[in-house]
Amino acid sequence: MNTRCPLPAQPAVGIVGATGLFGAMMLRLLEERQFPLSALRLFASARSAGTALSFKGESIVVEDVTSADYAGLDIVFFSAGGSTSKALAPRVAAAGAVVIDNSSAWRSDPEVPLVVAEVNPDALRLIPKGIVANPNCTTMAAMPVLKPLHEAAGLKRLVASTYQAVSGAGVQGIDVLSRQLAHVGDRAGELAYGADEALLPAAEKWGVPMAHNVVPLNYELVEDDYTEEEIKLRDETRKVLGLPDLPVSGTCVRVPVFTGHSLSINAELERPISARKALALLKNAPGIVVSEVPNPLEAAGRDPVYVGRVRADPTVEHGLALFVVDDNLRKGAALNAVQIGEVSLSREFAS
Repeated sequence: MNTRCPLPAQPAVGIVGATGLFGAMMLRLLEERQFPLSALRLFASARSAGTALSFKGESIVVEDVTSADYAGLDIVFFSAGGSTSKALAPRVAAAGAVVIDNSSAWRSDPEVPLVVAEVNPDALRLIPKGIVANPNCTTMAAMPVLKPLHEAAGLKRLVASTYQAVSGAGVQGIDVLSRQLAHVGDRAGELAYGADEALLPAAEKWGVPMAHNVVPLNYELVEDDYTEEEIKLRDETRKVLGLPDLPVSGTCVRVPVFTGHSLSINAELERPISARKALALLKNAPGIVVSEVPNPLEAAGRDPVYVGRVRADPTVEHGLALFVVDDNLRKGAALNAVQIGEVSLSREFAS
């Protein structure tokens, strides 16, 4: 069991991967939400160590993540990739910090809670390894929506197709799409009639061009012709909702959108629930905004998960179809991590 002392009201905080896309968003959110920290230290690879980042008008020098001494830190947010997290998170936790990790490294570990702040905060009562995992940014969007529906009618099966923004692949994803859009430029209309190969941008990062396209093979196949993203969606949904046998089939698609992950969800339920009742539940659920036409531009730069197009799915006995969108850099990653920290500091968990 977790034997570490309660967190102080004003913890000393660290960010591993501070110079990356997630790190920048983390800094912004800690400042926006006035997270009650007593000190802040920033860490990155040797390549970025020595640079300075601004927080609340002060300049903080970035430390080398591998050689740093983590003693004295109470909470450390990790977003530096799975291999870095596997190597360093146990060391940081052993030094006394609670690690909140944004990579996929610990999500399937049965001794590491996988937490969405609005959905299963009670999982934070037991942190055996001193590590808490943040779900994949696509899974994150669905969880606040599916939780109240499950409580009301019981989830029986999920089928989901995702429309994932390129920023989910980090700065490199944004750079690839920007470069490819610039390559096509104002000749994009020609693609409607079939363009010569010189107009098409070269495939980068993904197997086919991203600009003006959709990519239904999002990284490598890993299990039964499903990709890693699709397996994450299945396994993480089961763990967060506490439904280890829930049938989940996902198709994860990367689309030429910079920010905002979307999901088209068909949920089969154990008991009947009307679309009207589902909407009423969702309107009162934490972290959710009901929208007539939820879309990535609406969600970009905002904290809530947006949901709409809620309607009956007539192909199953008790079915609902709905569309969900969130800002994958905020709620999909950095915001939920900060919220985990906030819950951990709350009176209920600090006692």
